[in-house]
Amino acid sequence: IEIVKPALLVALGGTAAQGLLGAKFTTLAAARSRWHDFDGTPLMVTYHPSYLLRSGTTKSKRAVWEDLLQVMERAGLPISDKQRGYFLER
Repeated sequence: IEIVKPALLVALGGTAAQGLLGAKFTTLAAARSRWHDFDGTPLMVTYHPSYLLRSGTTKSKRAVWEDLLQVMERAGLPISDKQRGYFLER
């Protein structure tokens, strides 16, 4: 991370979040969906993709998608209305 100097980081899952943040959170749910700081680099924590495969609910997919929308916004990437609507229960 020090060599690459990324504009932002995304920690996928508890192991990654614990490795980057240490014991600064009790549950992954408590750490996700908000920005953290890792040595001056913005860090977003979200669920690991394997969690989505196990749970498979639209609600869990939407939770991760909302985290990724925040990442996209922070990175200055364009987001369409269609993308904003992914995984919304109808």
